[in-house]
Formats: sequence, structure tokens, C-alpha cells
Amino acid sequence: MIDLLVLVAIGLVAGALAASLGIGGGVVFVAALALVLGFDQHLAQGTSLAVILPTASVATIGHTRAGRVDWRLAIPTGVAGIVGGLIGAKTALAIDGEVLRRLFSIALFAISVRLAIQAWRVYRSAG
Repeated sequence: MIDLLVLVAIGLVAGALAASLGIGGGVVFVAALALVLGFDQHLAQGTSLAVILPTASVATIGHTRAGRVDWRLAIPTGVAGIVGGLIGAKTALAIDGEVLRRLFSIALFAISVRLAIQAWRVYRSAG
């Protein structure tokens, strides 16, 4: 049986990062479920998506109350995200788990490199 305290810790960290940094808790959830708890990639991704729904809902309420949501942009983007999610889920389920894990790793690496470059440019221009 999976340690409930580990799951709670993962949820707290992912939720806090998602809400405060806007990174999407899935990045943290999928990595933690796969690396810390040994979930296979498909199970980690599916579980992450199920967990993100309440997390994103609560964070959205908080940001809406603070006046930090542009619903004119959020609604059409969300609808497109639903369509993309259906396509992405079907695609992910058709890919071997190990290949999917490698693709996830490559995506995380590419995102981190891009963010590091952007941060470096901001740092250099400020200084």
C-alpha cells in the first residue's frame, strides 16, 4: 500500500507550486508518482490528471477572487484544451510506457532550458 503521507506531501508540493508559479501541478505529480512511488508512466499521467482537476479548480477560484483571470481568453483556450486533451490522451495510450516516459523527460528538459534562458536574459538586462 502506498504511504498516505507521501501522497499528501506530493499533493501539497504540487498544489503549492501549481498555484503559486502557474507551472501546472502535473509536472510535479507525474514526476513524483513515477520517480518516488514507482508508478508506470501511463498510471502516473492518468492519476496526475485526475488529481489536477480539484487542484486547478481551487487555484482558479483563488485567482478569480483576486481578479487575475481573463475569462475572454480562458474560455476559448479551455475549450481548445479539452479537444487537445482528448487527442493527447488517445495518443499517450497508444505509446509504449517507456517511450512515453522518455518523451516526458525530453519535454521537461526542453521547458527547463527555455525557462533558464529566459531568466538569464532578464537577469542580464536588469544588471
